[in-house]
Amino acid sequence: MRADCAGTLRRVFEWSTVCGARPAVMGIVNVTPDSFSDGGRYLDPESAVAHGLDLVVAGADLLDVGGESTRPGADPVTERDELDRVIPVVRRLAAEAGVPVSIDTTKAAVAAAALDAGAVIVNDVSAGMLDSEMLAVTAAAGAGYALMHMVGEPRTMQKDPHYDDVTAEVGDFLVTRLEAARAAGIAEGALAADPGIGFGKTAEHNLTLLAEIRLLCDRVGVPVMIGTSRKSFLGTLMRGVGGLSEEVPATDRDDATLATVVWSVDRGVRIVRVHDVRPAARAIALLEVMREMEAA
Repeated sequence: MRADCAGTLRRVFEWSTVCGARPAVMGIVNVTPDSFSDGGRYLDPESAVAHGLDLVVAGADLLDVGGESTRPGADPVTERDELDRVIPVVRRLAAEAGVPVSIDTTKAAVAAAALDAGAVIVNDVSAGMLDSEMLAVTAAAGAGYALMHMVGEPRTMQKDPHYDDVTAEVGDFLVTRLEAARAAGIAEGALAADPGIGFGKTAEHNLTLLAEIRLLCDRVGVPVMIGTSRKSFLGTLMRGVGGLSEEVPATDRDDATLATVVWSVDRGVRIVRVHDVRPAARAIALLEVMREMEAA
């Protein structure tokens, strides 16, 4: 428990409560007009809340609400617009969903308002690099914190990304930012790390990170979250493997997403962030049964 500035005791979030017994499925609730996969479908708060509740029925262990697209080339939105989009949705889902709610934002003010509205996790694709107050706000609330590796910011991150050793360099960044989060007062059990698939990486970089994800899990020492869902590198890969001549649209990448989900959790990933929850939840449940049979 931790006291806030008003002296009220808050329970400190621990990732073990959602991904301790088995890997967790985080359902995506985009309250945006321009997200690459479902932009505009859930911009209305009622639609977003209904979608979030449907994801829980489908098996989501937690929900991630975002009001600003982080797709490559996305333009930023104002703090006011982001607040208007997410706070009504966070408040309703926190009260009705029965699972932890995460706020997907890089702005400390948005994180603070969402935490006050009932969110218990901050999912920050900038790892606190875009807002110097983010770590302190998260620590004061006793919230969970998922920090991610990204090169630059969404508008520029895909402009010729380069690494000498992508797994080592992403690991270096995550370890450094985890230390910064600890120094700011975020509890050890509240920390998770995300290598940022698709954020300042080529398709080859993404595949290398997935191939070596066990090394990254071992290195960072906190639960690792993976977000591959419907991303463009999967479309590129599907064209290569399937011999397709046309671009694979985002909504047709769920089979490829599922393959990366199973691959990742089998190698130590503890949280998978997906649009299509039901197949991911079922695949993870089956994988856990098979592990138990193997160990018997």
